[in-house]
Amino acid sequence: MYFTDRGLEELQQRRGDEQVTLAWLADQMQAFVDQFPDFEVPVERLATWLARGGTDDDDLDD
Repeated sequence: MYFTDRGLEELQQRRGDEQVTLAWLADQMQAFVDQFPDFEVPVERLATWLARGGTDDDDLDD
């Protein structure tokens, strides 16, 4: 198990039954980046990946 898997498992166990909006998630991600600016690039990449429906497509016009 990777170290990050433990965090994902904890999230699922503690808050897996909750429903949240994407606006709430974006706010939480921004608060995380504000507190830990070294993680800005990976968080932005994750946000972009989520916004594009789980694809890495740079060209959204196709």
